[in-house]
Amino acid sequence: MAPQTESPVPPKESNNNVHDHDEISHHKRESEHRVFVNRSLRLEKIKFFGFDMDYTLAAYKSPELEKLGFDLTVGRLVSQGYPEEIRTFEYDPIFPVRGLWFDYQFGNLLKVDGFGNILVGMHGLKFMKPSEIEELYPNKFVQLCASRIYVLNTLFNLPETHLIAQLVQYFDTHDQFKLLPDKTGVRGGDILISYKSMFKDVRNAVDWVHMDSESKMKPSILANIEKFVIKDERIVPLLRMLRTNNRKTFLLTNSDYTYTEGVMSYLIGKDWANYFDISIVDACKPKWFAEGTTFREVNVETGSFKLGIHAGPLRPGVIYSGGSCDAFRQMVKARGKDVLYIGDHIFGDVLRSKKTRGWRTFLIVPELDHELTVWTDRKPLFEQLAVLDNTLAEVYKNLDGTSVERPHIESVIQAIRQKSHEMDQEYGVLGSLFRAGSRTTFFASQVERYADLYASSCYNLVHYPSFYFFRAPMLLMPHESTVDHASIHKSARADQLRRQDSVGQQVRGWTKKNLQTENTFCHEEEEEDQNSDGKDDVDSAREKSSSDGEGDLISPGSTDVVVVPSEHIDQE
Repeated sequence: MAPQTESPVPPKESNNNVHDHDEISHHKRESEHRVFVNRSLRLEKIKFFGFDMDYTLAAYKSPELEKLGFDLTVGRLVSQGYPEEIRTFEYDPIFPVRGLWFDYQFGNLLKVDGFGNILVGMHGLKFMKPSEIEELYPNKFVQLCASRIYVLNTLFNLPETHLIAQLVQYFDTHDQFKLLPDKTGVRGGDILISYKSMFKDVRNAVDWVHMDSESKMKPSILANIEKFVIKDERIVPLLRMLRTNNRKTFLLTNSDYTYTEGVMSYLIGKDWANYFDISIVDACKPKWFAEGTTFREVNVETGSFKLGIHAGPLRPGVIYSGGSCDAFRQMVKARGKDVLYIGDHIFGDVLRSKKTRGWRTFLIVPELDHELTVWTDRKPLFEQLAVLDNTLAEVYKNLDGTSVERPHIESVIQAIRQKSHEMDQEYGVLGSLFRAGSRTTFFASQVERYADLYASSCYNLVHYPSFYFFRAPMLLMPHESTVDHASIHKSARADQLRRQDSVGQQVRGWTKKNLQTENTFCHEEEEEDQNSDGKDDVDSAREKSSSDGEGDLISPGSTDVVVVPSEHIDQE
């Protein structure tokens, strides 16, 4: 690796940074090489680096892979009784975006924020008007529940997102079918098709395509691997860098051994397993982070499992199947904070490993390349929107509680809506993965809450030294981000505050008077010491929970951000 040109403790990398952008921009890497930070993390503290395979180590070519999955799913539906006409359906990569909710009841695709407020609605291939959304969803709000909502959160969900929209459009507009009075499906003669059953058929077809031994999906990929898989030359330097610096690496994937062997051999070579201290296939995440499955050794000659449950030490170069996080942790003696797990699945890889095991998390978001391209190339659009926001603020600037005449702002509001819509269209039919206009999405809220780091590729780590300090930017509240430090703040207490010591001076005086040592109470960068009995935080919390009779470590109501139920998780 070439010598790094940056300090290992970089300035905070964020658009909300309190420093002037021009002052710090020269410290930053190229955007395509960046790793973005939600919570501070010191790489030198990480002892175990875990990698998912699909869409992490193995980046797939888009839209080639999505088109393959789409066509195979359509073929499966036709074989299950759907009309031959749907073979004319084609996958369009500009249509779907991850993180949408599908409403079983009314057959709508919904783009929501982190609390379930609906930002955009689509029925079939038509956008819903605000009045239509309000009619079906009072206050434009929908609650996440397994009986009604399915979250299309993964990259493997992109083909079915477009497919279910086309199916709804097909049956809604077919002259032999009529919309049911309650708007929950269609009927043609004696045939009734609810949107829920339609989506269940699609889900079953997708699962069959990805997991059934008779499916052509994985054999097609392996037979034409250069067409579907990106071979990134940084994979070997990354793994070597980590191991050279005495870090343990492990592979943890839901893919079966045969498919994993084919893909990893293409990426690294036949000796790929030697680049990992531990390799686990058929992990069945997110179940692996809970009760797990039977832990076995794989016979690499036959691809089958060896007899019995593996109970001995884990050996480098050996491939294992299944198991659980508990067994893994006990065998390798790893605390939760010793592990950084890198994957693309917001629920199966990141949310579960963070909430239930305390692992540090690194989310791979391939769409970031496109998102940042729009962010940089369409800068004039964002600037025009900022000008309109300032124009609106200027209209109200000199008005107060005594003002009677309303200002004429309709033209400004309409211009803001137009520019926001134009900005959304730059990302795709359903807009950005992270926002709709000025509001962030459900997916964005999950990334902020559960991903310590995120980037477009796991290989961006090669652009940072192994001792790098990823420092999270200061998150500014509106009263901080909209008031300049140079502003003069006037208040009734201004004179009094000028006459007395600052609060900081008073606190330092209090500390000197009352405490023997002047310790700070801010420990944001410090790692917690390991418990004296060698147990990590999750063990201690589980034991406390058990002794209190409360059962689960994480209660369903412990977060104000909705969490995806396990029923919604694609096991691919």
